[in-house]
Amino acid sequence: MATRTLYAVRHGLADPLGQLTDQGREQCHHLGRRLANQPIDVVWHSPLSRARDSAAVIAEHLEVPLVDEAGELIDHVPHVPTREQVSGSSWEGFFDGYDAGEARAGRQLADQLTARFATPPAPGARSTHEVLVTHAYPIAWLVRDALGAPPQSWLSLTWMANTGVTVIEHTRGEPPAVHMVNDQSHLPAEFTWPGVSRE
Repeated sequence: MATRTLYAVRHGLADPLGQLTDQGREQCHHLGRRLANQPIDVVWHSPLSRARDSAAVIAEHLEVPLVDEAGELIDHVPHVPTREQVSGSSWEGFFDGYDAGEARAGRQLADQLTARFATPPAPGARSTHEVLVTHAYPIAWLVRDALGAPPQSWLSLTWMANTGVTVIEHTRGEPPAVHMVNDQSHLPAEFTWPGVSRE
């Protein structure tokens, strides 16, 4: 049965202007070498430069036919919880100032993300292996979706590290399978947790 395997990865470390740093490039080289053993079909990336440049470095190590931009992978807030759902948490002040229009726009983009990527292959199609170079929040949303968790649960999954690997499989007729989340085993110790930031 055909399976769609997603390797959702956060971009390499970036500077405050959103440009990939030398350390971020090294992280991406390590990740590319790790993924070289997988039958990758395509590397998709967010429109933002830190993701685009990360994808280019990763792809240097892969024999892939396509490296392309996917607007759905852009950094965004996928769901704005109610005030009660974040009351007393570290997120309480984060959502101050979000209006209903911004919340709707973020959720619409999140729905487009899952509609495009969180689906199994079409009937009769072959299995695929796709790398998604994106940001912490979209990865958190994809994991939440695969687990069928409540929308506000994405907040508990935002600790994705730079070039951490999350693997999700979608097979027709089967529930999604989350095989790993934020795995950093390809990185030397100095490049791993706790170097995680909210962005």
